Amino acid sequence: MSLRIRAKLRLSSNFELNVNHTFPLSGVIALFGRSGCGKTSLLRLIAGLERVKEAEIRFRDQVWQYDGHFQPLHRRRIGLVFQEHSLLPHLSVRDNLLYGYRRTPSKLRRMHPNNVAAMLGIDALLDRRIDQLSGGQRQRVSLGRALMISPQLLLLDEPMAALDEQAKRDLMPFLSRIAAEFEIPIIMVSHSPSEIERLADWVVFMRDGRIEAVEPLKEALAKPDSPLFNDSGAAFILEGALGPTNSDGFRPFGPPEARLWVSSLDHSDESSSTRLTIQARDVSLSLIEPTQTSIQNHLPVTVERIDASTVHRAVVACRTNDDQLLLAEITSRAVHQLQLEPGQSVFALIKSGALLP
Repeated sequence: MSLRIRAKLRLSSNFELNVNHTFPLSGVIALFGRSGCGKTSLLRLIAGLERVKEAEIRFRDQVWQYDGHFQPLHRRRIGLVFQEHSLLPHLSVRDNLLYGYRRTPSKLRRMHPNNVAAMLGIDALLDRRIDQLSGGQRQRVSLGRALMISPQLLLLDEPMAALDEQAKRDLMPFLSRIAAEFEIPIIMVSHSPSEIERLADWVVFMRDGRIEAVEPLKEALAKPDSPLFNDSGAAFILEGALGPTNSDGFRPFGPPEARLWVSSLDHSDESSSTRLTIQARDVSLSLIEPTQTSIQNHLPVTVERIDASTVHRAVVACRTNDDQLLLAEITSRAVHQLQLEPGQSVFALIKSGALLP
Protein backbone atom coordinates (compact mmCIF):
# COMPACT_ATOMS: atom_id res chain seq x y z
CA MET A 1 0.00 0.00 0.00
CA SER A 2 1.37 3.40 -0.92
CA LEU A 3 0.65 7.07 -1.51
CA ARG A 4 1.90 8.44 -4.82
CA ILE A 5 2.41 12.21 -5.21
CA ARG A 6 3.74 14.14 -8.18
CA ALA A 7 3.17 17.89 -8.06
CA LYS A 8 4.73 21.33 -8.33
CA LEU A 9 3.25 24.14 -6.27
CA ARG A 10 4.58 27.69 -6.55
CA LEU A 11 4.14 29.25 -3.10
CA SER A 12 6.07 32.48 -3.65
CA SER A 13 8.43 34.10 -6.10
CA ASN A 14 11.37 32.25 -4.57
CA PHE A 15 9.82 29.05 -3.18
CA GLU A 16 8.32 26.04 -4.93
CA LEU A 17 7.14 22.72 -3.54
CA ASN A 18 8.36 20.07 -5.97
CA VAL A 19 7.44 16.48 -5.06
CA ASN A 20 7.70 13.30 -7.10
CA HIS A 21 7.66 10.43 -4.65
CA THR A 22 5.87 7.31 -3.45
CA PHE A 23 5.33 7.00 0.31
CA PRO A 24 4.78 3.84 2.36
CA LEU A 25 1.40 3.60 4.10
CA SER A 26 2.10 1.88 7.39
CA GLY A 27 2.19 3.22 10.94
CA VAL A 28 3.19 6.84 11.51
CA ILE A 29 4.98 8.74 8.72
CA ALA A 30 6.64 11.95 9.94
CA LEU A 31 7.36 14.92 7.68
CA PHE A 32 10.48 16.48 9.16
CA GLY A 33 12.43 19.61 8.29
CA ARG A 34 13.02 23.20 9.23
CA SER A 35 10.18 25.72 9.30
CA GLY A 36 9.30 26.84 5.79
CA CYS A 37 10.57 23.71 4.03
CA GLY A 38 7.08 22.82 2.72
CA LYS A 39 5.79 20.26 5.25
CA THR A 40 2.36 21.84 5.81
CA SER A 41 1.98 22.63 2.10
CA LEU A 42 2.56 18.96 1.30
CA LEU A 43 -0.01 17.97 3.90
CA ARG A 44 -2.56 20.38 2.37
CA LEU A 45 -1.82 18.94 -1.07
CA ILE A 46 -2.53 15.42 0.18
CA ALA A 47 -5.75 16.60 1.83
CA GLY A 48 -7.02 18.29 -1.32
CA LEU A 49 -6.91 21.74 0.26
CA GLU A 50 -4.50 22.84 -2.48
CA ARG A 51 -5.49 22.18 -6.09
CA VAL A 52 -2.52 22.07 -8.45
CA LYS A 53 -2.70 21.71 -12.20
CA GLU A 54 -1.17 18.59 -13.72
CA ALA A 55 -0.64 17.01 -10.31
CA GLU A 56 -0.96 13.29 -9.66
CA ILE A 57 -2.10 11.94 -6.29
CA ARG A 58 -2.97 8.26 -5.85
CA PHE A 59 -3.91 6.67 -2.52
CA ARG A 60 -3.75 2.89 -2.59
CA ASP A 61 -5.90 1.99 -5.61
CA GLN A 62 -7.80 5.30 -5.57
CA VAL A 63 -7.09 8.22 -7.90
CA TRP A 64 -7.47 11.46 -5.94
CA GLN A 65 -6.13 13.69 -8.69
CA TYR A 66 -4.92 13.01 -12.24
CA ASP A 67 -5.46 14.39 -15.74
CA GLY A 68 -8.32 16.76 -14.88
CA HIS A 69 -9.90 14.50 -12.27
CA PHE A 70 -9.98 15.98 -8.75
CA GLN A 71 -11.52 14.41 -5.64
CA PRO A 72 -12.35 16.96 -2.88
CA LEU A 73 -11.44 16.51 0.78
CA HIS A 74 -14.75 15.01 1.92
CA ARG A 75 -14.55 12.35 -0.81
CA ARG A 76 -11.04 11.35 0.26
CA ARG A 77 -12.21 10.44 3.79
CA ILE A 78 -9.26 12.03 5.53
CA GLY A 79 -9.18 12.97 9.21
CA LEU A 80 -7.45 16.30 9.92
CA VAL A 81 -6.01 17.57 13.21
CA PHE A 82 -4.16 20.90 13.38
CA GLN A 83 -2.04 22.74 15.98
CA GLU A 84 -5.07 24.57 17.31
CA HIS A 85 -8.24 22.59 17.78
CA SER A 86 -11.11 23.25 15.38
CA LEU A 87 -13.88 21.97 17.63
CA LEU A 88 -17.36 23.49 17.51
CA PRO A 89 -17.55 25.57 20.73
CA HIS A 90 -21.36 25.60 20.92
CA LEU A 91 -21.51 21.79 21.05
CA SER A 92 -20.59 19.41 23.88
CA VAL A 93 -17.76 16.92 23.57
CA ARG A 94 -20.29 14.20 22.75
CA ASP A 95 -21.92 16.26 20.00
CA ASN A 96 -18.54 17.20 18.56
CA LEU A 97 -17.74 13.50 18.25
CA LEU A 98 -21.12 12.74 16.71
CA TYR A 99 -20.83 15.59 14.19
CA GLY A 100 -18.70 13.61 11.75
CA TYR A 101 -20.10 10.22 12.74
CA ARG A 102 -23.64 11.15 11.71
CA ARG A 103 -22.36 12.37 8.34
CA THR A 104 -20.55 9.12 7.60
CA PRO A 105 -22.58 6.50 5.69
CA SER A 106 -23.36 3.57 8.00
CA LYS A 107 -21.65 1.08 5.67
CA LEU A 108 -18.37 2.99 6.04
CA ARG A 109 -18.44 3.29 9.82
CA ARG A 110 -15.62 1.29 11.37
CA MET A 111 -15.35 3.30 14.58
CA HIS A 112 -18.03 4.18 17.06
CA PRO A 113 -18.29 6.91 19.72
CA ASN A 114 -18.10 4.70 22.82
CA ASN A 115 -15.03 2.79 21.59
CA VAL A 116 -13.16 5.92 20.52
CA ALA A 117 -14.02 7.81 23.73
CA ALA A 118 -12.75 4.89 25.82
CA MET A 119 -9.56 4.54 23.78
CA LEU A 120 -8.78 8.29 24.06
CA GLY A 121 -9.70 8.42 27.74
CA ILE A 122 -12.41 11.07 27.31
CA ASP A 123 -15.40 9.09 28.62
CA ALA A 124 -15.79 11.42 31.60
CA LEU A 125 -15.70 14.52 29.38
CA LEU A 126 -18.59 13.72 27.04
CA ASP A 127 -21.06 16.16 28.62
CA ARG A 128 -18.61 19.03 29.06
CA ARG A 129 -18.44 22.17 26.96
CA ILE A 130 -15.29 22.72 24.90
CA ASP A 131 -14.30 25.77 26.98
CA GLN A 132 -14.21 23.52 30.07
CA LEU A 133 -11.37 21.41 28.66
CA SER A 134 -7.61 21.75 28.98
CA GLY A 135 -5.44 22.05 25.87
CA GLY A 136 -4.47 18.38 25.99
CA GLN A 137 -8.10 17.31 26.44
CA ARG A 138 -9.17 19.43 23.47
CA GLN A 139 -6.57 17.78 21.25
CA ARG A 140 -7.76 14.33 22.31
CA VAL A 141 -11.33 15.34 21.46
CA SER A 142 -10.06 16.70 18.12
CA LEU A 143 -8.48 13.31 17.43
CA GLY A 144 -11.73 11.63 18.39
CA ARG A 145 -13.77 13.78 16.03
CA ALA A 146 -11.31 13.07 13.20
CA LEU A 147 -11.64 9.34 13.89
CA MET A 148 -15.44 9.48 13.91
CA ILE A 149 -15.54 9.73 10.12
CA SER A 150 -13.73 6.36 10.02
CA PRO A 151 -10.92 7.87 7.95
CA GLN A 152 -8.66 5.86 5.72
CA LEU A 153 -5.84 8.35 6.40
CA LEU A 154 -5.13 10.70 9.31
CA LEU A 155 -3.20 13.95 8.75
CA LEU A 156 -1.73 15.76 11.76
CA ASP A 157 -0.19 19.24 11.42
CA GLU A 158 1.99 19.67 14.52
CA PRO A 159 -0.84 18.59 16.84
CA MET A 160 1.32 19.00 19.96
CA ALA A 161 2.93 22.35 19.17
CA ALA A 162 0.58 24.32 21.44
CA LEU A 163 0.73 21.85 24.36
CA ASP A 164 2.92 21.86 27.45
CA GLU A 165 5.33 18.96 28.05
CA GLN A 166 2.99 17.01 30.32
CA ALA A 167 0.10 17.31 27.85
CA LYS A 168 2.41 16.09 25.07
CA ARG A 169 3.42 13.06 27.12
CA ASP A 170 -0.25 12.32 27.79
CA LEU A 171 -1.20 12.58 24.11
CA MET A 172 1.63 10.53 22.54
CA PRO A 173 0.41 7.08 23.64
CA PHE A 174 -2.98 7.76 22.04
CA LEU A 175 -1.37 8.62 18.70
CA SER A 176 0.61 5.38 18.79
CA ARG A 177 -2.50 3.35 19.60
CA ILE A 178 -4.50 4.88 16.75
CA ALA A 179 -1.98 3.67 14.16
CA ALA A 180 -1.52 0.26 15.79
CA GLU A 181 -5.05 -0.67 16.90
CA PHE A 182 -7.12 0.94 14.13
CA GLU A 183 -4.55 0.32 11.36
CA ILE A 184 -4.98 3.88 10.11
CA PRO A 185 -1.82 5.31 8.51
CA ILE A 186 -0.88 8.67 10.00
CA ILE A 187 1.11 11.41 8.26
CA MET A 188 2.37 13.86 10.86
CA VAL A 189 4.12 17.20 10.41
CA SER A 190 6.73 17.88 13.07
CA HIS A 191 9.97 19.79 13.56
CA SER A 192 10.59 18.12 16.93
CA PRO A 193 13.12 15.25 16.83
CA SER A 194 11.90 13.96 20.20
CA GLU A 195 8.30 13.64 18.93
CA ILE A 196 9.49 11.79 15.85
CA GLU A 197 11.73 9.46 17.85
CA ARG A 198 8.80 8.50 20.08
CA LEU A 199 6.07 8.19 17.45
CA ALA A 200 7.29 7.71 13.89
CA ASP A 201 7.83 4.51 11.94
CA TRP A 202 9.01 6.35 8.83
CA VAL A 203 10.68 9.74 8.41
CA VAL A 204 10.33 11.96 5.32
CA PHE A 205 13.22 14.43 5.36
CA MET A 206 12.31 17.69 3.60
CA ARG A 207 14.40 20.70 2.62
CA ASP A 208 13.62 23.76 0.50
CA GLY A 209 10.40 22.31 -0.91
CA ARG A 210 11.87 18.94 -1.84
CA ILE A 211 12.07 15.49 -0.33
CA GLU A 212 15.65 14.45 0.39
CA ALA A 213 14.95 10.95 1.73
CA VAL A 214 12.26 8.60 3.06
CA GLU A 215 13.67 6.19 5.64
CA PRO A 216 12.49 3.84 8.39
CA LEU A 217 13.04 5.54 11.74
CA LYS A 218 15.60 3.01 12.95
CA GLU A 219 17.58 3.38 9.74
CA ALA A 220 17.51 7.16 10.08
CA LEU A 221 18.70 6.99 13.68
CA ALA A 222 21.53 4.61 12.75
CA LYS A 223 23.29 7.36 10.80
CA PRO A 224 25.74 9.42 12.87
CA ASP A 225 24.96 12.60 10.91
CA SER A 226 21.16 12.26 11.02
CA PRO A 227 19.28 15.62 11.05
CA LEU A 228 17.26 14.19 13.94
CA PHE A 229 20.30 14.62 16.18
CA ASN A 230 20.56 18.41 15.84
CA ASP A 231 18.74 19.23 19.07
CA SER A 232 19.90 16.80 21.73
CA GLY A 233 22.48 14.55 20.14
CA ALA A 234 22.30 10.95 19.00
CA ALA A 235 19.39 8.80 20.16
CA PHE A 236 18.07 5.32 19.50
CA ILE A 237 14.90 3.27 19.85
CA LEU A 238 14.46 -0.06 21.62
CA GLU A 239 11.24 -2.00 21.09
CA GLY A 240 9.92 -4.76 23.28
CA ALA A 241 7.25 -6.08 25.61
CA LEU A 242 6.59 -4.70 29.09
CA GLY A 243 5.90 -7.09 31.93
CA PRO A 244 3.83 -6.44 35.06
CA THR A 245 5.03 -4.07 37.79
CA ASN A 246 7.09 -5.74 40.52
CA SER A 247 7.23 -4.90 44.23
CA ASP A 248 9.90 -2.23 43.60
CA GLY A 249 7.66 -0.31 41.19
CA PHE A 250 9.52 -1.38 38.02
CA ARG A 251 8.42 -3.28 34.93
CA PRO A 252 10.67 -5.67 32.97
CA PHE A 253 11.22 -4.65 29.35
CA GLY A 254 12.41 -6.93 26.57
CA PRO A 255 13.49 -10.60 26.52
CA PRO A 256 15.69 -12.12 29.28
CA GLU A 257 18.82 -11.87 27.13
CA ALA A 258 18.32 -8.10 26.74
CA ARG A 259 16.37 -7.21 29.88
CA LEU A 260 15.85 -3.63 31.06
CA TRP A 261 13.94 -2.34 34.08
CA VAL A 262 11.60 0.60 33.52
CA SER A 263 9.87 2.74 36.13
CA SER A 264 6.14 2.04 36.14
CA LEU A 265 5.56 5.77 36.80
CA ASP A 266 6.61 6.48 33.21
CA HIS A 267 4.36 3.69 31.89
CA SER A 268 1.22 4.01 33.99
CA ASP A 269 -0.97 2.36 31.34
CA GLU A 270 -1.06 -1.41 31.14
CA SER A 271 0.12 -1.76 27.56
CA SER A 272 2.25 -4.85 27.02
CA SER A 273 4.46 -3.49 24.27
CA THR A 274 6.20 -0.19 23.78
CA ARG A 275 9.24 1.58 22.46
CA LEU A 276 11.86 3.33 24.53
CA THR A 277 13.70 6.41 23.33
CA ILE A 278 17.19 6.64 24.81
CA GLN A 279 19.73 9.41 24.36
CA ALA A 280 23.18 8.08 23.47
CA ARG A 281 24.75 10.47 25.97
CA ASP A 282 22.88 8.59 28.76
CA VAL A 283 24.64 5.31 27.95
CA SER A 284 28.03 4.30 29.37
CA LEU A 285 30.17 1.32 28.40
CA SER A 286 32.10 -1.11 30.56
CA LEU A 287 34.41 -4.00 29.70
CA ILE A 288 33.02 -6.02 32.63
CA GLU A 289 29.57 -6.16 34.20
CA PRO A 290 29.65 -3.91 37.30
CA THR A 291 28.32 -5.44 40.50
CA GLN A 292 28.57 -2.48 42.88
CA THR A 293 26.74 0.39 41.20
CA SER A 294 23.35 2.08 41.52
CA ILE A 295 22.77 1.72 37.76
CA GLN A 296 20.42 -1.25 37.43
CA ASN A 297 20.38 -1.71 33.65
CA HIS A 298 23.43 -3.58 32.32
CA LEU A 299 22.99 -4.86 28.78
CA PRO A 300 25.53 -7.19 27.13
CA VAL A 301 26.19 -5.73 23.66
CA THR A 302 28.61 -6.13 20.77
CA VAL A 303 30.42 -3.13 19.30
CA GLU A 304 29.45 -2.69 15.64
CA ARG A 305 31.23 0.53 14.68
CA ILE A 306 32.67 3.71 16.15
CA ASP A 307 31.82 7.10 14.60
CA ALA A 308 33.33 10.48 15.40
CA SER A 309 30.68 12.73 16.95
CA THR A 310 32.06 16.13 17.96
CA VAL A 311 35.55 17.18 19.01
CA HIS A 312 36.90 14.60 21.49
CA ARG A 313 33.67 12.58 21.46
CA ALA A 314 32.48 9.48 19.61
CA VAL A 315 29.26 7.53 19.10
CA VAL A 316 29.74 3.79 19.57
CA ALA A 317 27.10 1.76 17.71
CA CYS A 318 26.41 -1.58 19.39
CA ARG A 319 24.09 -4.52 18.81
CA THR A 320 22.03 -6.00 21.67
CA ASN A 321 21.50 -9.74 22.15
CA ASP A 322 18.02 -9.39 20.61
CA ASP A 323 19.59 -7.72 17.55
CA GLN A 324 18.61 -4.09 18.18
CA LEU A 325 20.82 -1.05 17.64
CA LEU A 326 22.13 0.72 20.75
CA LEU A 327 24.20 3.91 20.71
CA ALA A 328 26.58 5.21 23.37
CA GLU A 329 28.14 8.68 23.15
CA ILE A 330 31.41 8.69 25.07
CA THR A 331 34.71 10.58 24.96
CA SER A 332 37.41 9.70 22.46
CA ARG A 333 39.67 9.23 25.48
CA ALA A 334 37.34 6.52 26.81
CA VAL A 335 37.36 4.78 23.42
CA HIS A 336 41.17 4.73 23.56
CA GLN A 337 41.40 3.64 27.21
CA LEU A 338 38.92 0.77 26.73
CA GLN A 339 40.56 -0.11 23.40
CA LEU A 340 37.13 -0.45 21.81
CA GLU A 341 36.88 -2.00 18.37
CA PRO A 342 34.19 -3.65 16.20
CA GLY A 343 33.28 -7.16 17.32
CA GLN A 344 34.15 -6.54 20.97
CA SER A 345 31.75 -7.65 23.73
CA VAL A 346 31.02 -4.97 26.35
CA PHE A 347 28.25 -3.93 28.73
CA ALA A 348 26.00 -0.92 28.18
CA LEU A 349 24.96 0.85 31.40
CA ILE A 350 21.71 2.85 31.32
CA LYS A 351 20.04 4.69 34.19
CA SER A 352 16.35 3.90 34.60
CA GLY A 353 15.54 7.62 34.51
CA ALA A 354 16.95 7.82 30.99
CA LEU A 355 14.39 5.37 29.58
CA LEU A 356 11.75 7.58 28.00
CA PRO A 357 8.36 6.08 27.07
